[in-house]
Amino acid sequence: MKRLSLLIFNFSFLISAYAQSITLDLRDSLSRHDYYTSVQVPDGNYRVTVTLGCKKWAANTTVRAESRRLFIENEPTKKGETKTISFLVNKRTPRINDRESVRIKERERTKLNWDDLLTFEITGDRQGVQQIQVERDTLAPTVFLCGNSTVVDQDDEPWASWGQMITRWFTDSVCFCNLAESGETASTFISVGRLKKGLSMMKPGDYLIMEFGHNDQKQKTPGSGAYYNFATALKTFVDEARKRGATPIFITPTQRRMFDEQGKIRETHADYPEAMAWVAQREHCTLIDLHQMTRTLFETMGVEESKRAFVHYPAGSYPGQTTAFADNTHFNPYGAYQIAKCVIEGLIEQQVPFTRFLRPEYARGYSPAHPDDIATFHWVDSHHVDLLKPDGN
Repeated sequence: MKRLSLLIFNFSFLISAYAQSITLDLRDSLSRHDYYTSVQVPDGNYRVTVTLGCKKWAANTTVRAESRRLFIENEPTKKGETKTISFLVNKRTPRINDRESVRIKERERTKLNWDDLLTFEITGDRQGVQQIQVERDTLAPTVFLCGNSTVVDQDDEPWASWGQMITRWFTDSVCFCNLAESGETASTFISVGRLKKGLSMMKPGDYLIMEFGHNDQKQKTPGSGAYYNFATALKTFVDEARKRGATPIFITPTQRRMFDEQGKIRETHADYPEAMAWVAQREHCTLIDLHQMTRTLFETMGVEESKRAFVHYPAGSYPGQTTAFADNTHFNPYGAYQIAKCVIEGLIEQQVPFTRFLRPEYARGYSPAHPDDIATFHWVDSHHVDLLKPDGN
């Protein structure tokens, strides 16, 4: 747990495979300082109920879990007021069964998504968390996310993805398990065991969401190609999900920030989005056209303003950053937040059943042609920064 050494880390509890719940009393930790706290639990989904508030001050609290999955965002409480908010969070290790494990990358071994602990990040302008209750949940549907760096839970600032933002808008009636990893293709996702890990936890009524294409188009191995290796791998996802009673959903890849001289997005994904749509049609799967929605989003923002959705920062913006960030593929928290809303709207339009579990405060009708004003977006940075861009491009 050396990644947390800069922060207060003084709570560690154990839930056995048979325990019903455990409560973390955090009243003694109410302060201006951010910190992490964790419980050791078996793999699975957990209902987390957070009691917010402080007798001494008005608070504004953000709670993220595991690798910066956003669940409670800038939630205000008046002095002496308390609120309870519940959500479902998935926790996992690489273990698939007694003989197999996911072949995670070396850099993932220090991250929070693949260890024995369910970890919470308590932060905000002035945090106020009194108590966290953790209970095992085996009934709610799980949405398994499969993809690359545009989907993965990014651990460190200033990187972010839509997969770690979408959790903010759903109630404790549905759980997201984000299996994505930077640099993965549809075929490598299968070969390293990430799909098998998801299948080992899958039950009837669950969902399997796939966004691939960014890295797949760069494969040059025998049999590679949008309508060959890629399409075959996508069909494997569909077949395996349906075999377990789960619903497969395709999401076409997000656009890169690549503009032509007329200020229009240049196509950089070859025929991979079309191949995904072709497989979806053949297999009668729901398709969310994020490729088109992000085209609209970035063109609406324009050539310069769209930089504010990506990791574009001058040197010195983060500790130890000696050169400018100018990444046109990977999103910052604001950009990831906008794309998560695009995904949600696509799911609503396609009448995907689990959208009935959206939180009441979610304002339906978001349009990529009218993105949120960045001045209204307030993100409290985590303490960990990574100066290296994620794998893939």
